[in-house]
Amino acid sequence: MSFMYYLEKELQKRSEELSRGFYELVYPPVDMYEEGGYLVVVADLAGFNKEKIKARISGQNELIIEAEREITEPGVKYLTQRPKYVRKVIKLPFNVAKEAEISGKYENGVLTIRIPIAGTSVIKIE
Repeated sequence: MSFMYYLEKELQKRSEELSRGFYELVYPPVDMYEEGGYLVVVADLAGFNKEKIKARISGQNELIIEAEREITEPGVKYLTQRPKYVRKVIKLPFNVAKEAEISGKYENGVLTIRIPIAGTSVIKIE
């Protein structure tokens, strides 16, 4: 094989690595907003199984979302695909109490996490 062949293959490999790294940085897309005394974080995780998604709050008030998927379709060779593993670290705009009742729900490819905002009270009007 010629030098140009190896050079082309190496450049293609490096390009794929850079592309994968970029998508792991920006993927998954996340929305974050306040609603009724909660910080709501919504992450697009289409294609992942609920059992393979993990979310936790770190000691530095960061929400860490990790997800992994396995693609094992016999006879299928992917030319391009979304990442098999994602890790998103989101800096939270406030401190989260260790005893906070944080809830999470995964439905239709969307992970929704609700974090109570300390010092906020919602008054129910009857």
